[in-house]
Amino acid sequence: MGAIHVTVNLSWPEANGDYEELFLVDTGATDSMVPASKLLELGFKPVGKMDYELANGDKVTYQYSGAIIKFLGDTTFGRIIFGPDNCEPILGVTALESTGIIIDPSNRQLKRLPAIPLK
Repeated sequence: MGAIHVTVNLSWPEANGDYEELFLVDTGATDSMVPASKLLELGFKPVGKMDYELANGDKVTYQYSGAIIKFLGDTTFGRIIFGPDNCEPILGVTALESTGIIIDPSNRQLKRLPAIPLK
């Protein structure tokens, strides 16, 4: 099965504009990631640093910010990693779950839950 991509719009009240791009949906990534140069160009400001483990096992430290995240008709808020300038934008599982969207394992398509679990 192929990769799943979705159009995502990121914004922040203090930024100079929105960032809209096709993001890879990655349920192995907790947070979402965008090339740092794109975020800095729009005026997103890092608010902290976090250690992350890459798929190959390497550990790296990235800066992050917050953003309003819009995709598939929903809006949420989440952490956005200032990634390497050559990285593909990634939509992490936290953003998916906070809007009640999962990947249906039977057909590898995005599926909206009838309700967000709160138990």
